[in-house]
Amino acid sequence: MIKVGIQGIEGSFSEQAANSYCKKFGIKDYKLEYLVGSMNVLNSLTEGSIDTGIFAMENAQGGVVIESIEALAKNQCEIIDMFYIEISQNLLAMEGVAIGDIEEIHSHQQALKQCKDYLAEKFWSKELVEAEDTAKAAQDLSEGKLSKNIAVIASQFSAEKYGLNILENDIHDLKRNLTLFLAVKRHKK
Repeated sequence: MIKVGIQGIEGSFSEQAANSYCKKFGIKDYKLEYLVGSMNVLNSLTEGSIDTGIFAMENAQGGVVIESIEALAKNQCEIIDMFYIEISQNLLAMEGVAIGDIEEIHSHQQALKQCKDYLAEKFWSKELVEAEDTAKAAQDLSEGKLSKNIAVIASQFSAEKYGLNILENDIHDLKRNLTLFLAVKRHKK
C-alpha cells in the first residue's frame, strides 16, 4: 500500500488532487495521510512516513503558494508529476444563515486571493480571516468552533462532508480556476 501525504484534510482540494493523481497512474492500493501544510508533507516524506507527497504550487489567480516554496527550500525531493486540477470555490455557511447575516469570511489565503473581486464587490465591509486549509475552515464552522454568522470559502465536497449549505457556487474570479499540484517522492541520497 502506498502512503500519499497531502497538505489538507478530508474535503480539501489536495484530497481531490491526490485522488486524481492516483487514478491517472492506476494506483488503487493507497492511503491518504492528511498533513495540513506543505512543510508537514515534505517533512513526512523526508522522514519516510509517506511514499508520495502531493501539494499545491501555483494558482492562475492566486499565484505561487508561498508555503510550498518555503517547504521546498528546506527539503529535498524528486518531482514525479506536475498536474492541474480545476478548482471551484464556493461560499459555505451553516443551515439558516443568509448572505446578509455573514459577519466574517474564513478560508485559506489562496482561496481568498482567488475570490478577491467577488469578495470586494459583495463583502467589502466584512473581515476576511486566513485559515490553514479551506476544508479545515469548513470543518471548524460545522463543529461550532467558529461563530454561526461566519462563512467559509471551500469546495462543494467540503460542504457535503461537513454538512454546510452552499450560498453561492463558483465565486472564484477566473472562469477556469486552475491550480498546479506537484507529486513528489523522497530524494535518493
